[in-house]
Amino acid sequence: MYKHIALLVRKEGLSHEAFVDYWQTNHTPIAREIEGVVRYHTVLPADPAAAEFDGLAELYFADLDALHDALGSEGSRDYDPAKGTAKEAREDVDEFLDVERRPRFIGEEHVEKDDVGGDTTGLYKHSAFLVRKPGMSHDAFLDHWATEHVPLAREIPGVVRYTRVVPTDPDASEFDGVAELYFESLDALRAGLGHESSRDYDPDHPKARAPREDVDNFLSIGDRPRFVGRETVQKDETR
Repeated sequence: MYKHIALLVRKEGLSHEAFVDYWQTNHTPIAREIEGVVRYHTVLPADPAAAEFDGLAELYFADLDALHDALGSEGSRDYDPAKGTAKEAREDVDEFLDVERRPRFIGEEHVEKDDVGGDTTGLYKHSAFLVRKPGMSHDAFLDHWATEHVPLAREIPGVVRYTRVVPTDPDASEFDGVAELYFESLDALRAGLGHESSRDYDPDHPKARAPREDVDNFLSIGDRPRFVGRETVQKDETR
């Protein structure tokens, strides 16, 4: 499954509350109908005052060409679809988003753990937008992440679902990958991964501490945005 993640930043002069209202009421019904979209998630920040972004919009496609047709290819924060609902959605974006300040990521999703059968509505999610350690190649980063870090991250107390999103075009991507860890409660998430007011964290539990210590082996923490929010599945044709 191919996935487009937009890290949303509201338009200047718009409050977070007004942004959320427009996004959920006006834009989401349009985005659900974009050609090729088989699943659509929205993620609202658990603590808007501490969040680096106003929300995440995640659109899934079965085919990478369909994703590119609707939402553009990697390498640009903007896109210009020629027709259909994709064009309507792009035009509506200007009503509530600051496109130039909105990072985006296109990748292929790999499910590493799933205790919820793929039903993520209402779960709290930690999304880490990963940047590799200086001097490390992207391929070496991916190898360490998959073989060394994933087994540790699966064992973080409270994690009920864990997915990795790997860029389809690493040379054009703003990030080396996205790690998504889901929890049933916000307290469990913060116990394992820290509060969203900081890009770093220092957990007490040994099984949470081990992956945190391993992070220093392959990630540049200071360059890694993170987002903690509650997810809603707005559309799912895959189940």
